[in-house]
Amino acid sequence: MSTEVNSGGIDFRGLILGFSGAALHYLGEAAGVGEKSVVNLPMAQQNIEIIALLEQKTTGNLSFEEESLVRQLLIDLRMRFIEKSRV
Repeated sequence: MSTEVNSGGIDFRGLILGFSGAALHYLGEAAGVGEKSVVNLPMAQQNIEIIALLEQKTTGNLSFEEESLVRQLLIDLRMRFIEKSRV
């Protein structure tokens, strides 16, 4: 089994940022120029819950930077979700 890091592939940070980007999209926060904002709270919640599940399942196996990233993203996404849910 190889222990080399695939420099061209996805890593944990990329995986988490992908789910975060999807959550932001569904919260209507990531529309591009000329694109209509889409709000889909159930899909946003699903992506936030996936990140939380990954945080739980990887406890003790992440670097300090990875743990900090996940923690900060969850705080930010949960706050944005609460704000959108109130509308």
